[in-house]
Amino acid sequence: MQVPFKIIGILGKPSGPSIAATLNVLVGYLKQYYEVIIDNDSAAAIDDGSIKSCSVEQLGQNCDLVIAVGGDGTFLSAARVTADNDVPVIGINLGRLGFLVDISPNELPCKLHRMLQGDYVEEKRSLLHAKVIRDGRIFHEETAVNEVAIHRWVTPSMIEIVTKINNVFLNSQRSDGLIVSTPTGSTAYSLSAGGPILHPSLNALVLVPLNPHTLSNRPIVIDDSAEIEISFCQTKQINALVTCDHIEIPKVLISDKIVINKYPKPIRILHPQDHDFFQILRSKLNWSGGYPD
Repeated sequence: MQVPFKIIGILGKPSGPSIAATLNVLVGYLKQYYEVIIDNDSAAAIDDGSIKSCSVEQLGQNCDLVIAVGGDGTFLSAARVTADNDVPVIGINLGRLGFLVDISPNELPCKLHRMLQGDYVEEKRSLLHAKVIRDGRIFHEETAVNEVAIHRWVTPSMIEIVTKINNVFLNSQRSDGLIVSTPTGSTAYSLSAGGPILHPSLNALVLVPLNPHTLSNRPIVIDDSAEIEISFCQTKQINALVTCDHIEIPKVLISDKIVINKYPKPIRILHPQDHDFFQILRSKLNWSGGYPD
């Protein structure tokens, strides 16, 4: 059989209630045609002891395709470790919402088989790169698929944030924080905070204030090539929390700066041929039903 992929990695959601059954079906199918590597935590859930395992980080280095089995959170973990190696990701949905994971367990292996033969739609989506600058040096840096968010942390008081776009002053605000979201993240935390939904094809970012003191402080959409600089203008020391997707950077000081740029390498997502972003919105957000007559 001629196939476009040879080594396929599997990243599972360890706490998923039905993860073992789905992983065993998936491994049983894949091992007939491909070399299979599974992440160390998920390896305990499969019955076949001959399957190789490795760390999550090594999946992106050793495979030419990674299949994420879980929800969008599992998919985000896979995307973060595959982007630098230009490795595509397919999502199998064991979660509840699942904007990024396309295949349900009852569609295995038929739909996956067609995709692995090349019958898929490929989509590239941008990531964010966040740097915390302290005393002129990079204190911490992370990538994010969905969003970078700055929150007030262990304090009842609002934080005071100054935002610059390409070194041009945008605004200062008192709020619970600020979300900087990609189009991918516009259906995640940003949406819950009142931000707009961005089509994945847009080269854009959205800045969404969290519970701003000034009610006219609304979300703003900017070009994703822009550099965003966030600093604090408090007069007394409080701590802030920066999150990159689900990765926390605690104990950010008011003297720190957070600089956010588009990451140089996108993630590659493989969808089934019938993938329809608008249909996903209708289904996941419980919008209107069928097409009107």
